[in-house]
Amino acid sequence: MLLEVRDLQVEFRTGDGVAKAVNGVSYSVDAGETLAVLGESGSGKSVTAQAIMGILDTPPGKITGGEILFRGQDLLSLKEDERRKIRGASMAMIFQDALSALNPVVSVDNQLGEMFTVHRRLPRKAARAKAVELMERVGIPGARERAGQYPHQFSGGMRQRIMIATALALEPDLIIADEPTTALDVTVQAQVMDLLAHLRRELNMGLILITHDLGVVADVADRIAVMYAGRIVETAPVHDIYKAPAHPYTKGLLRSIPRLDQKGQELYAIKGLPPNLMRIPPGCAFHPRCPLARDVCRTEVPPLYEVSQDRGSACHFWREALHG
Repeated sequence: MLLEVRDLQVEFRTGDGVAKAVNGVSYSVDAGETLAVLGESGSGKSVTAQAIMGILDTPPGKITGGEILFRGQDLLSLKEDERRKIRGASMAMIFQDALSALNPVVSVDNQLGEMFTVHRRLPRKAARAKAVELMERVGIPGARERAGQYPHQFSGGMRQRIMIATALALEPDLIIADEPTTALDVTVQAQVMDLLAHLRRELNMGLILITHDLGVVADVADRIAVMYAGRIVETAPVHDIYKAPAHPYTKGLLRSIPRLDQKGQELYAIKGLPPNLMRIPPGCAFHPRCPLARDVCRTEVPPLYEVSQDRGSACHFWREALHG
């Protein structure tokens, strides 16, 4: 197994109280596999990724429990300088806002080349050549002529390709893509997702794709993990999720996807709002918004029930959700 997250727990301690952002998350991804992690804003998707990468803001964030095993080694047991050697070389992250993530006053070739000067000790000229090669690899036209330009001189789609090139620089075993298509039009979204899928196959790397959009992952993910209020509420192979979701929250997300055969109809929305993470409701956190909620849902936290050998649902009434 390439990466295995076990019972991860993360809290944010603020003046207003303790926000439990991640509450016992467990998932895994292997080489050559794409795991999509879905959920609304505030569900804990990005915080889990930051904990994996070792870039969690501490304070106020704090990992209070669990393990993060990368090729069998618990990353949480390593010192910061040991984690730093793994970041970039063995695992990398693509951030959702490329314009904010890239340095606005440093040319693209210098930003890409820095990966090679720091980790591979290449001289500056050789590092620039590698930067141009990376830009060509991710499909940036006129890479040699544009390498000396600055991030603001590129379109949103091209900046996202530069972010992908940065993550790929040292050919890591694992890439975490955090909302990589946010603010891009649908055509560019498709191009970015196709590029990620192609590179995953070419390099046989593991890919964790974080998103709130089920429509984005349909053609690229192998498995899906759905998060709500810091927990995994459903996990399954991608086609099983689309064919027959086993959790009411997943059903709601699917119904919220715009469809061509429903032109002119009102778009479905899940009622209510996600919970305040400092005051998560007792029992199932989704019960105030759930059409299947009953008394047991208000008092008992549902475990991740085994729906089948390779899928689970954290719903007391998953059978009803599955066949309803």
